[in-house]
Amino acid sequence: MARQQRPSSEQNQYDERVIQINRVAKVVKGGRRFSFTALVVVGDGNGRVGIGYGKAREVPAAIQKAFEIARREMVDIPMAGSTVVHEVLGIHGASKVIVKPASPGTGVIAGGAVRQILEAAGVKDALAKSLGSPTHLNVAKAAMNALISQRRPDEVAKLRGRRAEDFVPPRLLAAYNSTESMRAESN
Repeated sequence: MARQQRPSSEQNQYDERVIQINRVAKVVKGGRRFSFTALVVVGDGNGRVGIGYGKAREVPAAIQKAFEIARREMVDIPMAGSTVVHEVLGIHGASKVIVKPASPGTGVIAGGAVRQILEAAGVKDALAKSLGSPTHLNVAKAAMNALISQRRPDEVAKLRGRRAEDFVPPRLLAAYNSTESMRAESN
């Protein structure tokens, strides 16, 4: 069976990672019917990331479905240089994920699904801790909730009726502005 190759430009466009594959069973009259679930993350390495959860009778089909869902559900996350803008807590079900910014050169200090999501999004320096339920799907959704719920410095300034320069540390604001200008140029 010949395997179909995608064009190299489309293949290298996204960072696609499989977080977990699980075999699930449905009990029917004649016994058990097995199928597979796949939890994946897709990111462009430049602040866009999405997770997908696919289910099918075979592993490759489940992974393919999950990648299609993840690509469709990609969202922009605010970044300040190579890290997140501020400390944030994400909650989904009984899982909690804390994500903190880190100084350049620290690397991504996180485990499991959170590490995969941060690296796919292009975050190079961050600290993260997963608390509560260790279920991969809930941890992944909590990490996404944390990244999405970050508040951009310009949004906070607008809500406060002040300028961002008045209350945001200068280096953080400079890193955020340079990241946003690079994103605007690439689009």
